[in-house]
Amino acid sequence: MAFWLDLMFGNPIGLMSMIVIFSTFGIISYLMWMFVVKSAPSNNE
Repeated sequence: MAFWLDLMFGNPIGLMSMIVIFSTFGIISYLMWMFVVKSAPSNNE
């Protein structure tokens, strides 16, 4: 476990790749949330 933590966060390349992965996850989550909100039936009559 210590090896993987050092590999991911111990050098700049690993840190940047983890930032890219978490940013991608955040963007995908936001887009899915917007899709759910916009797909919900509205109460406008």
